[in-house]
Amino acid sequence: MADAVDDDLYQRATNLLEPGDIELVGCLVHTELSGQEDLEMHELTVALNDVIADHAAKGETYIYAGNDSEEFSSNQFQGKTIDDETFVWECQQLLREGSFDLVFYYEAGVDQAALTAAIEGLEHVDGVTPVP
Repeated sequence: MADAVDDDLYQRATNLLEPGDIELVGCLVHTELSGQEDLEMHELTVALNDVIADHAAKGETYIYAGNDSEEFSSNQFQGKTIDDETFVWECQQLLREGSFDLVFYYEAGVDQAALTAAIEGLEHVDGVTPVP
């Protein structure tokens, strides 16, 4: 992508969206948060869960940290529905050049423009790059 802020990060996010059981799209959420701002990162992840779940129209969700699974790494999270634990989104929190970038991916069909605008309105967000 010619206008990506970080070509390597964009390519890594695109690779996560390779075809699988469901078609995925995503976004890179750039923040101002440093590695010392754990509480703010948690609060932003909770806010992003609410925004993505709302735009995906999946109902009420919770954040799964994967502490009981070998398939998860640190700073990897999933949003799942409360009713039946259906996948809503997955996230990697990456510390890059002193601040966090979050790579989110979720099922295709979400209005990317509307979701991007909603995310850009959140505190601590410096920008959003949609990943088709």
